[in-house]
Amino acid sequence: MYLQLKYLHVSCVVLSGIGFVLRGLWMIAESPMLSRRWVRVAPHVVDTLLLGSAITMVVISSQFPFAKGWLTAKLIGLVVYILCGTMALKRGRTKVVRIAFFLAALLAYAYIISVALSRNPQGFFS
Repeated sequence: MYLQLKYLHVSCVVLSGIGFVLRGLWMIAESPMLSRRWVRVAPHVVDTLLLGSAITMVVISSQFPFAKGWLTAKLIGLVVYILCGTMALKRGRTKVVRIAFFLAALLAYAYIISVALSRNPQGFFS
């Protein structure tokens, strides 16, 4: 069961990242694709599965954030990623601001993955 959840989680991480990059590129290009219904709905479906699988794996493995440093780092990285992503795709007032937050969100995404792979809170900074 745990291994299937991990595969689901990793698959959703990849899909979420690809979707974010696509939406960011469409934002930069001012593409009408951003207004399509499936583009607005799909990320919520993927991210819900991603979060659900993460919470389930935490409960099954009894490895909780704030008890495990690397999970705490991932959680903090996730909050940064979400905030930067929101600024990049919705709330940034100018295109330059949105692009800057898009790049910051990509850096946060890469950091989260590096922490997950290394199980080290410093991730690629170590």
